[in-house]
Amino acid sequence: MAEESCPSVKNILLLDSEGKRVAVKYYCDDWPTNNAKETFEKSVFSKTQKTNARTEAEIAMFENNIVVYKFVQDLHFFVTGGEDENELILATVLQGFFDAVGLLLRGNVDKKEALENLDLILLCLDEIIDGGIVLETDANVIAGKVASHSLDSGAPLSEQTISQALATAREHLARSLLK
Repeated sequence: MAEESCPSVKNILLLDSEGKRVAVKYYCDDWPTNNAKETFEKSVFSKTQKTNARTEAEIAMFENNIVVYKFVQDLHFFVTGGEDENELILATVLQGFFDAVGLLLRGNVDKKEALENLDLILLCLDEIIDGGIVLETDANVIAGKVASHSLDSGAPLSEQTISQALATAREHLARSLLK
């Protein structure tokens, strides 16, 4: 009963402009095999590719699932939930993922940059959803946590991003206060 009251996500997909995987994460057993997952991805992609979801997210019902999606450059972002799931929550998860990826890739959101920073995108997915349960939707918090995970604290401050530098400063301040 408690599971029904918690918003949950079935999968998050990041596909390229040809419908091929860039980063995907499944949180339920609706698609038990890799073949079933790829078939679902191709079906969702072909159903949505003709839409204009570049300025804001679009919502579609697909195979008894609610799919919320948005496109930028050559990347297609999808969040899937059950047919009884709240569309606004799914849209908020999508927007959080979309914005966090934009922050982590410094606004240069395209397939090449996404593949070069795949580790950050996968960490981003882990920060947003755990076992299908929504943990965080604020892009700044998500990007901050991901940046602190991937932080090379040995690098000079000039070579760190602003969020990494802030995380380093926060760490040093916390250490100095704890002494």
